[in-house]
Amino acid sequence: MSDTLGTDTAPGRQSQGTSRVGGTATAVPPAPPRAAGRRRGRARMRFEIALLSGPAIFMFVAFVIFPVALAAYYGFFRWQGYGPATDWVGLNNYRLIFTDPAFQQVLWHNFLIAGLSLVIQGPLAIIIALLLNQKIRGRSIIRVLIFVPYVISEVIVGTGWSLMLQAGGALNDLLAHIGLGSLQQDWLADPKLAIWTLMAIISWKYIGFAVILMLAGLQSIPEEIYEAAQIDGASYWQMQRRITLPLLAPTIRIWGFLSIIGSLQLFDLVYIVWGQYVAGTAGTSTMAIYMVAQGRDAGNYGYGSAVAVVMFLISLIVALIYQRFVLRRDLRGAVTEGAV
Repeated sequence: MSDTLGTDTAPGRQSQGTSRVGGTATAVPPAPPRAAGRRRGRARMRFEIALLSGPAIFMFVAFVIFPVALAAYYGFFRWQGYGPATDWVGLNNYRLIFTDPAFQQVLWHNFLIAGLSLVIQGPLAIIIALLLNQKIRGRSIIRVLIFVPYVISEVIVGTGWSLMLQAGGALNDLLAHIGLGSLQQDWLADPKLAIWTLMAIISWKYIGFAVILMLAGLQSIPEEIYEAAQIDGASYWQMQRRITLPLLAPTIRIWGFLSIIGSLQLFDLVYIVWGQYVAGTAGTSTMAIYMVAQGRDAGNYGYGSAVAVVMFLISLIVALIYQRFVLRRDLRGAVTEGAV
């Protein structure tokens, strides 16, 4: 009796790994370890990421990486754009690029346009966004009107402005009719005015995009912060300085990055309004204009490919420097680590 009591378990309990079915003890399979389930979760996550990002990666490689690699290859040849590239010149194309005063001039133009875009468009976009963020009548219509130039094709914009700003265009004709004929200028061909004409066109075209970004940033700021500041006696300008600008800084930095990269790759508006020849004499030529003129139009596609690679490397270096020193605080914590 004592042996039987010693081997039986208490009511409602059973030994680990066994169960009683009809009075008979049967083995229970152990639960799968947690590590195995974690590995399956990670494998499933990797599969989903590959499935969703695979098409985008393929398109990026096919239409960005491969053309850049192909351009780098042809940049080592003197190639006329057809047939196999056989006239090897090595690094001579790249040496000519950096020693050509014309390229140094267009490189300066690109950086000047980038700097002026930040100085002109940034403050104007913030001011307009602050005005449109107020509860004023017709602000929806005003937002649409400001954003409309951004969605209009560059061809239409360039053609329209070139017709208005030429020597016998609408602007000079308007000045003559209102008695300001002394202000008539050669807005497109005068090297002292052409760069400012270009900046006016660029600002009119792209400031709508900046305003929309700033408005999105402003609307993400909680109203409770402004209400608390008003209770503490802060004025309107103090709230803009202490609250709006610091909280809007990430949006401003992202817009600045997009504006700089776009300025370094500017081509269409300059090519349509000035053309490759007038742009060079008017002081509005850019690296992309130089690439077309010295590459395609000169029949030296190898040299044009080398210019394209240099443009890509300059944009990449500027992007990395901007990300390292300007966007670092925004990117910190954007990628989370941890197992699923």
